[in-house]
Amino acid sequence: MIVPFMRRTVIPQEKNMRIVVLDGHTLNPGDLSWAELQSLGDCTIYDRTPPSDTVKRAQGAEVLLTNKTVLNKEIIAQLPCLKYIGVLATGYNVVDTIAAAQQGIWVTNVPAYSTNSVTQMVFAHILHFTNHVAEHSASVRKGTWCTSKDFCFWEYPLTELAGKTLGIVGLGKIGSAVATAALAFNMRVLATNRSTPPVVPEGVVLTDLESVFRQSDIVSLHCPLNEQNQKFVNAALLGQMKSTAFFVNTSRGPLIDEAALADALNQERIAGAGIDVLSKEPPSPDCPLLTAKNCFITPHIAWATRSARERLMRIAVDNLKAFLRNERVNVVNGV
Repeated sequence: MIVPFMRRTVIPQEKNMRIVVLDGHTLNPGDLSWAELQSLGDCTIYDRTPPSDTVKRAQGAEVLLTNKTVLNKEIIAQLPCLKYIGVLATGYNVVDTIAAAQQGIWVTNVPAYSTNSVTQMVFAHILHFTNHVAEHSASVRKGTWCTSKDFCFWEYPLTELAGKTLGIVGLGKIGSAVATAALAFNMRVLATNRSTPPVVPEGVVLTDLESVFRQSDIVSLHCPLNEQNQKFVNAALLGQMKSTAFFVNTSRGPLIDEAALADALNQERIAGAGIDVLSKEPPSPDCPLLTAKNCFITPHIAWATRSARERLMRIAVDNLKAFLRNERVNVVNGV
């Protein structure tokens, strides 16, 4: 959406530019370098910023970089020097992009940096369900193999992926990469997307949402979060799934009605869930998925391989350099 803005963006001079990173720890816990960003101006980097400190720390900055620190309309209104917000992620719902546009503030994001890493995590969850590597290794460590009457044993069903159906909700870059990987396992792939994708990997069958949930042996979410699709994975949709099917979400936590998913798991209406994202992060101790049967949760790390974080850092810096050249690269708010 293009929104008329109230003040004209003026590109700051590099040597005088004040840059503040509000929450840099998850991007760089110490194994990467901020040097290239620091070369662009007077740079202050905070590991984390509590909401009560956001305005104080951002005051006077022309450039803010944020991952999960919220920059809403009220905060943006208190930052008259601000000209640029760089989101250190693909999703940018933490920023009020309309309020930023009204103030002439560019907002950029970092798309497609984690495609390979997220695809890898999807199949880490899938292969956990099909091969049970951790459980069998634990059994061996307990001595079960040492006392086995046979040369091998298994305590869980071992499932071959070939011939199974993977259903993908959201056929963007990550969804397409997951589809391609599934095809390499000789899986059947169904997909649904809000609009017809410009490119559909050969072998992928496009269908409707209900068919994906009803026919798939594994359903994997790869769609962005918006106001229309919050909790769209609800009891009714989960009720369409096979009792032997698995559900995987490496996309956004609020896409799921977590109580409904927990209930489906606990009642064994579906076989299991692999989850990398939750509606609240960190979760509350009473989150129903934390204790749900056969629910395996990783702490939002699908994106966080070093290779992916290096790409994220590089693209975030390149976005800022483009801003300094008055070039609109990865600008998401129409300024």
